This record gives sequence, structure tokens and C-alpha cells, in this order.
Amino acid sequence: MKYLIVGLGNVGAQYDQTRHNVGFDLVDKIAKEKGAEFQIKKHAFVAEVSHKARTLVLIKPTTFMNLSGKALKYYLAEYKIPLENCLVIVDDLALPVAKLRLKPKGTDAGHNGLKNIQELLGTTGYSRLKIGIGNDYPKGQQAEFVLSKFTTNERIEIELALDKAKEIVYSFVFVGIERTMNTCN
Repeated sequence: MKYLIVGLGNVGAQYDQTRHNVGFDLVDKIAKEKGAEFQIKKHAFVAEVSHKARTLVLIKPTTFMNLSGKALKYYLAEYKIPLENCLVIVDDLALPVAKLRLKPKGTDAGHNGLKNIQELLGTTGYSRLKIGIGNDYPKGQQAEFVLSKFTTNERIEIELALDKAKEIVYSFVFVGIERTMNTCN
């Protein structure tokens, strides 16, 4: 059985380790643990890993955050993966730093990456794992904040959250969204 695990973020060294790239950070962590390397392919960096006899197709869209749906839609079709086997990993301003929330569907909540996915799929019915990045920024500075790096203490919290988030991804592919939500939310 195949699963599409989509880490959202922006491509380029200037975006590495920024708040907006925690989705990339998580799929990087999974690939590293499983000994896989990402290859540049159409619309995304792609790595395939196995977990308990399931194939996880990890992608990091190269389309930049606001066009993430293009890569997601392409790889769902390319690998013939049903939407219920797709998990999008995304940063969330509304959650405190390192707080995790797994949802089976929902609105884009103002997140441009999720907005594009919703537009291209024509539905809000896809699973997402939200990773809190906090919202401690001055009025009008949201764009600068999401593209900033975590403080040293926040980075420690985020690394711990990414370890937990990795286990949530593994649970999602092994027992499904409902059972995983019951244990992680």
C-alpha cells in the first residue's frame, strides 16, 4: 500500500530551518532515518521509504509554498495513491510553537499552501498534520515571521515535536487517521 507524505515549504538555502519549512524538516527527518535520499523530479524532491510493509512517497514541492497543490496532485496521480492515503505536513501560526494537531479535513485557515491544494483538488477533505510555529510577531509582519528562523530554545522544542510528528506519520500509514487522532490529539 502506498502513501503520499507531503512536506510543505519553500526551496532554497535561505528558507532552510525557517518556520514555514517545518513540513520539509519532517520529511527530511523521515528520509534520513530510513536511509533515503531525495531526488529532484517533476515539481518536487521525491524519496521513497518503507515502513511496516507500506511505501511512503515523501515529497517536498519545488513549486514554492503557494503552488504546493500542483506537486501534490501530480504525485497522487503518478503513483495512483488515493486521497485518503495522503498526509500534508504544514506549519500553523494559530498553534503554539511545537504543538501538533492532526486533522482529517478542514479549511485552509489563511495558509496559502493549503489554499492552493484545496483549489486544485476541489476539496478540503485531505488529512493534514499541523505543526505550531507560534505567532509572536508585530502587526503586519506575518510574512517576515513565517520566513524567520526559530530561536535556539524554540528549535529544541521543534526538534522534539518533529520526533513525535514522525511517529504520528508512521501511525497514520499503519492504523489510519481516526485511530492516530485518538492517540495524538
